[in-house]
Amino acid sequence: MKILNTQQIRNADQYTIENEPIASIDLMERASKAFFDAIKPRLKKQDTIRVFCGMGNNGGDGLAVSRMLLLSGYQVHTYKIVHSENASPDFQTNEKRLLKLKRARYHEVHTQEDFPEIKPADIVIDAIFGSGLSRPLEGFPAEAVKHLNASESIRIAVDLPSGLFAEDNTGNISENIFKAHFTYTFQLPKLSFMFPENAVYLGQWQVLSIGLSEEFIAQEETPWHFMLDVDLKPHYRYRNKFDHKGTFGHGLLIAGSYGKSGAALLSARAALQMGPGLVTTHVPGANYTIQQLGLSEGMVSVDEDNHHFTGIKDIGPYSTIGIGPGLGKEPQTQNALKLLIQNTTRPMVLDADALNILAENPTWLSFLPAGSILTPHVGELERLSGKSNSGWERLENAREMAFRFKCYVVLKGAHTAVVCPDKQVIFNSTGNPGMAKGGSGDVLTGMILGLLTQGYSPLFSCMAGVFLHGFAADLAVKKKPMESLMASDIISFIPRALGKVFY
Repeated sequence: MKILNTQQIRNADQYTIENEPIASIDLMERASKAFFDAIKPRLKKQDTIRVFCGMGNNGGDGLAVSRMLLLSGYQVHTYKIVHSENASPDFQTNEKRLLKLKRARYHEVHTQEDFPEIKPADIVIDAIFGSGLSRPLEGFPAEAVKHLNASESIRIAVDLPSGLFAEDNTGNISENIFKAHFTYTFQLPKLSFMFPENAVYLGQWQVLSIGLSEEFIAQEETPWHFMLDVDLKPHYRYRNKFDHKGTFGHGLLIAGSYGKSGAALLSARAALQMGPGLVTTHVPGANYTIQQLGLSEGMVSVDEDNHHFTGIKDIGPYSTIGIGPGLGKEPQTQNALKLLIQNTTRPMVLDADALNILAENPTWLSFLPAGSILTPHVGELERLSGKSNSGWERLENAREMAFRFKCYVVLKGAHTAVVCPDKQVIFNSTGNPGMAKGGSGDVLTGMILGLLTQGYSPLFSCMAGVFLHGFAADLAVKKKPMESLMASDIISFIPRALGKVFY
């Protein structure tokens, strides 16, 4: 699914109007009906619903929603936030339609003294400003938003919380942005939905189809994408009768140090669940018995050092290499990583302490084989590419890094971003907060390594690994609370995730 910018969405509206064809007011009606149908299960007939409308097309949506609620028997108060001398034509049309209803309770709000009392049991719908804002809210509209935010009621946003930009919110005024519990956005997600600092404004969000032209959307170019299972299915390779373990590669995982054997076990188990023919885990001597007993399906290579990774003599037998989980940053380990990077020609998967070592030795990034995959969380990325003041800036840093070093950056988070060397970005749609626990990242590293070992492209390995990682966790929390989710639970649900996505 594409993520288009504000101007592209506006163009999609216009293209749909001209080529479906459909009148602008009828397209607004379609969008409003989609919103009405989505919120209806959350409402009770005895609820008092307060709809706050600006004077543009977002306000026009709000007026249409008010009319639909009234006609369905709900108790509705509609408020026109008078912030301009002029209203959009479609707003004016929906205002006339609403005022024809005898039960319409319509209030014009000109000053702060006109703000209504909002009770905790009320439902507030925000339709003041949509995606057309070009500067932070100020003055009277900002005071209106603050009044709504001060209420203890359930708050719902139409398309986009008022005051929130659809893309970059660096420099926006946080207290002047509507804080929704639920946001229902039209046709496609907005880029700003992908950034953690905006969660407080969005609450739970959902995309509603309003029938914009699929032809137009398909031809629009964008660097931003939102990943769904349908994006993976065309690229999955199903097994043939005469395939054998050699068909599916031999992966090498370099992981673990003294006291961190669990990271190696989790990562290796996850790798094998993804389908490679063989996986060998290279561990320090002290971890040999744990690794051998803990994963009977895997093979073990033992380092010359008892506690840390100091090198591996022959990497020739391996299809690909993953390194980092539980690795440590001892000086010998750092030297061994440098030699490994310089002697490897195939894409690698690097995580955890491998990334921290690179952050301390940034010139080594230039030696990475093209197409290598780096899987940092936010802190690791900032150590690699510098501090950022917002999700937008952090993502731009990741894009520059992927472009400069011809690598893939898997920036882990609620919507993990797969950042490509051409600066394309694919955001993940799966996963849950139960994954915020040690070991989850080790599992992802193993899953990506398992896919890359089989000969899948680095891009598909990242996409499928990230999607299935989150989806397995989503399946797991149907069986247990999020608080109890363990990294090993994610591994246990990989087979079911694979089955549901590809079979």
